[in-house]
Amino acid sequence: MEAERPLDPAAERLRRKLVRLLFVSGGIMMLGLIAVFAAIVYKVGQDGAGTAGRLGALSPVESAINVPAGYRLVRAELDGERALLTLEAPGGSTSLFLVDLASGAVLGRYAIEPE
Repeated sequence: MEAERPLDPAAERLRRKLVRLLFVSGGIMMLGLIAVFAAIVYKVGQDGAGTAGRLGALSPVESAINVPAGYRLVRAELDGERALLTLEAPGGSTSLFLVDLASGAVLGRYAIEPE
């Protein structure tokens, strides 16, 4: 049986660089996988604990939205935990109310006026 000859110095340096690159890239890959699994565990844990203030089948919310007397609801649009209500005043003018559905608080009132 014939023994292997040692590599020349240039080939040995290249081999060592490739081995080092293999370990560095493998370490980075492992850190990435750990980060992904940590994010998944965090999100699953967060969804289970933070549902008290969210709208959902398990936590019904009862709240009142204060609208000026005499206003008529023309249209309502939902966006997550907020609603945009289009209201018509007794005089015919239109206003938009931005409402937080969890608390019933009016976040903004916008009057629509002709130019």
